[in-house]
Amino acid sequence: PKKCNYACISYCPGVRMEEDTIVISEEDKKPLISEELCSGCGICVNRCVFNAIDIINLPEELTEEPIHRYGQNSFELFGMPTIKEGSVVGLLGPNGIGKSTILNILSGQIIPNFGNYEEENSWDNVIEHFKGSRLQNYFKKLSNNDLKIAYKPQMVDQLPKVVKGKVSELLKGVDERNKMDDVIEKLELSSTLDRELKNLSGGELQRIAIAATILRDADFYYIDEPTSWLDVKQRLNSVEVIRDLTEENRSVLVIEHDLATLDAMSDYVHVMYGEEGGYGVVSKLRGVRVGINAYINGFLNEENIRIRKQPIEFEIRPPSDLIDSETITNYTDFHKKYDNFELTVDKGEINQSQVITAFGPNGIGKTTYAKILAGVVEPDSGEVEDEIKIAYKPQYILSDFEGTVQDFLYMYAKGYGTNVFNTDIAKPFDLNKILDKQVSKLSGGELQRLATAVTISQDADVYLLDEPTAFLDVEQRLKVAKAIKHIVLRDDTSAIIIDHDIVFIDYISDRAMVFYGEPSSKGHATAPINLRDAMNKFLSDVEITFRRDKETNRPRVNKLDSYLDREQKEKGEYYYLEE
Repeated sequence: PKKCNYACISYCPGVRMEEDTIVISEEDKKPLISEELCSGCGICVNRCVFNAIDIINLPEELTEEPIHRYGQNSFELFGMPTIKEGSVVGLLGPNGIGKSTILNILSGQIIPNFGNYEEENSWDNVIEHFKGSRLQNYFKKLSNNDLKIAYKPQMVDQLPKVVKGKVSELLKGVDERNKMDDVIEKLELSSTLDRELKNLSGGELQRIAIAATILRDADFYYIDEPTSWLDVKQRLNSVEVIRDLTEENRSVLVIEHDLATLDAMSDYVHVMYGEEGGYGVVSKLRGVRVGINAYINGFLNEENIRIRKQPIEFEIRPPSDLIDSETITNYTDFHKKYDNFELTVDKGEINQSQVITAFGPNGIGKTTYAKILAGVVEPDSGEVEDEIKIAYKPQYILSDFEGTVQDFLYMYAKGYGTNVFNTDIAKPFDLNKILDKQVSKLSGGELQRLATAVTISQDADVYLLDEPTAFLDVEQRLKVAKAIKHIVLRDDTSAIIIDHDIVFIDYISDRAMVFYGEPSSKGHATAPINLRDAMNKFLSDVEITFRRDKETNRPRVNKLDSYLDREQKEKGEYYYLEE
C-alpha cells in the first residue's frame, strides 16, 4: 500500500542486529524480505496494519527443488502430475496452489525454471531434468511442436468476447474428429446451434466450450472446471463425452471441484495441497476412489502428511422430515406464466433453523421461484402468506462496483468490522485476504465468496442463495456450508439454496425441493420434503443412481447399467440403498 510506513523494518529483530533481513526495493520502494535471513518470528506479520505479509513454512518432508517459482517471496510449485495415455487424470485441491500453473507448463505457455527465477530456462534443460520419466518425452515433443493440445479455460463467460457468430459455425470450424453430431446430441446442444454466442446462458456456454475442446483432434486435453453452471444431468453428460476420449487412447487432465463428477469422470487423481499464493505440492498418483477419500479424510498415507485438521464427515442417513421448529412463512400453491415458460409450485412452509436445497434441471424455474419468494416477481395466482425479509444472491453476479472489497463491505455488509462478523463470516469466507483487491478484478471464486458473505450478513428471515458453490473449491464449499448452517441456527432464520453439487447438497440439506418438467417450457416444484424422498424423485427423473462410499459415506455415482444401478432402479432406491 502507498501509505506503508515500513513497520516491518522498524520492528524486525534481524534489522535491529544490522542484518539485511528486510531491505527496500530500489524499483518499487516496497520492502523485500530475505528468505535466508528471516527467522520466521512473525513480528512483521503482526505489526503490518495492511495484512500485507504472510510467513509460510514449507513442510519438513518437502526436500525436492521446486518445479517453478515466480520470483522472490513468490509462489512456488513442487511436483508435476503423471500423464497417462487412455486415462482421465484429475487434479483435486484448493484454489491458488498451482493447478493453473501446471496447465500453463504442460501447454508450453510457461517454461519451468526449477526455482531459478532470475534466468530464463531452456527446453533442453527441462528435458534433461525429467530424464527417465514420461515427462521427458512429453516436453521433447512439446518443444518441437509435435504435440497437439486442446484446452478448455475456466472462465467460459469470456467466450463471446473472443468468438463471434453462431454456435454451429464455431463447432463446424473445430470439428477435426468428425464427431460433431454425436457430441451435439450427448450435450443436448441442438437448440443452441442457430443462436449467437453472445445470447447464451452460462450453462450453454459451458457445454459449447466443452464441445469445442473435445471436437479437436489433439493428443492431450486439458479441461478446467467443466461443470460450473451445469445441472446434474448435464454434468454427467459431460462426463460421458470426456470419457469417450479415452476410448481412442487420448489423455485428459481435468480440474474439477464437484467430487461426485470428478469421481465419475476420472481414472486417477493427484491430491494437491499447500498454501494459497504461497506454494503448492502435487502428491503421488492415486486411484480415483482412494485419492478422493484421502482428500476427504485429510491425510495422505504414503506421504505421511496431514492436509486438513479434521476429516469431512457425511451423515450415513440424511435428516428426516420431522419438523420441530417454528414456521417462518407459508405459501399457497402459486403459478407464474411467461410467453414461453410457466411454473407451478406446490404449497409449502419454511421453518426456522433449516437449510432447504432446491435442485433440478436448468431452465426449469428455480430462479423464478426464488424471485417470487423474494418479492422481485409477482405470481399470477397464489401468494406468500407472511411478509418476511429476504436476502437474495442471484446466480450471475455483476462485478462493476468501483472500489475495493473493503469499500464494498463497508457499504453493503451488515455488522462489518465487528467481532461477530469477523468470526462468523470474514474468516470462513477468507475475506481478509482480498480486502485491498478491486471488486472489478476479483476472480469468479472471490466474487462468489464476497456476494454470498454479504447476503448472509443481512438482517433477514430467509436467505435465498442461487448457486453459491460456483467457482469455489472443495474446501471453500465446506466452509461456506458450515457458515450458512451456523448463521441459520444462530439467528433462527432459514436458507433456501439452489445448487447442482450433489455432495454439497447432501452435506448441507435439512429438507429439499425438487423441480421437474420440460426445461424452458414448463416446470413444477414440490413443497420442501425429506431429502431422501426429494433425491429419489429427482434422480428417477434423470435415471441416475447414487450409492454411499463405504469408507467416507460420500455420495458416488453408479455406472449406467452396472449391477448396483440395475438393483437400485428395480427397488426404486435411486439415492442409495438402506443398509
